[in-house]
Amino acid sequence: MFSRKKQPPIKSLIAQGSNIEGNVTFCDGLRVDGEVVGDIGTNAAQPSILVLSETARITGAVRADYVIINGSVVGPVHANELLELQPKARVEGDIHYRALEMHQGALVSGQLHPMDALEEKPLLKLAANNP
Repeated sequence: MFSRKKQPPIKSLIAQGSNIEGNVTFCDGLRVDGEVVGDIGTNAAQPSILVLSETARITGAVRADYVIINGSVVGPVHANELLELQPKARVEGDIHYRALEMHQGALVSGQLHPMDALEEKPLLKLAANNP
């Protein structure tokens, strides 16, 4: 499922029934089954994975290398490597991703922004503009 890089281990859990108000910072991997009102992010120095189960409810920005969503997010999502939207995913906000996998049934209410899109495509020069 993950391309060339090894998936980091999931070391932390926000269990179903838990409600957190405030920003959450994690390293390696985090699985969320509960609710978070605040941003969820990671230390950019190491690879990270964030898994949001179908019972997860996030109100705030989400940022990690690998993001797997099967719950709901109200806020922007930033996946530096891969974003997987599973069938019960509901995202209200803009999505920034390098690679995207979207399953049938997932819903996005926002804009999709591929990262590095301009860097990968060479600029076209029109013959009419050359002297």
